[in-house]
Amino acid sequence: MRELSIEGAWVREPEVFEDDRGSFHEWFRAPDLTAAAGYGLGLAQANCSVSARGTLRGIHFADVPPGQAKYVTCVRGAVLDVVVDIRTGSPTYRAWEAVRLDDRERRALHLAEGLGHAFMALTDDATVVYLCSRGYAPAREHALHPLDPDLAIDWPAGLTPVLSARDAAAPTLAEAERGGLLPSYAVCRDWYAALRGVTYARR
Repeated sequence: MRELSIEGAWVREPEVFEDDRGSFHEWFRAPDLTAAAGYGLGLAQANCSVSARGTLRGIHFADVPPGQAKYVTCVRGAVLDVVVDIRTGSPTYRAWEAVRLDDRERRALHLAEGLGHAFMALTDDATVVYLCSRGYAPAREHALHPLDPDLAIDWPAGLTPVLSARDAAAPTLAEAERGGLLPSYAVCRDWYAALRGVTYARR
């Protein structure tokens, strides 16, 4: 597990074993994730999405607590997966980082509760599967506009983004902040500490 520049996000870069039959790799190992994050992923739901080239999904997040941690990989084709720090008060608030997930390198991305998640399909039939720590709860789920110019996410050139009606109508980060929709970094850190079974002393 390699930690990204945004606290709470890690990439798994597995060893892929290939021969004339195909390939094998371990895309998720609970002990590795627990060692990295300090707590495990309580699996509540597993999702699978299939997207046409250019499809842009996100930026999605859930209220914290309890939030929704995600562990994501691409089993067919390729996507550009993006984690966005939307936790107000975070040292990296508004920052984003992109990781290519594909069916060759077989990387997986883990996002802690409170982080925003989005991806763009780079191929047709791009198939993404992800494990979720909590089930879908519409009242706690939110979206931000993935083309928000203030975030300036560097989506791949030459692809026309295809958004759902919900994502196209989503607020910008600034609008969501003014509306009190965004998770707080302090609250998220307290929640992570609770999941680790420790008491976090605020500074």
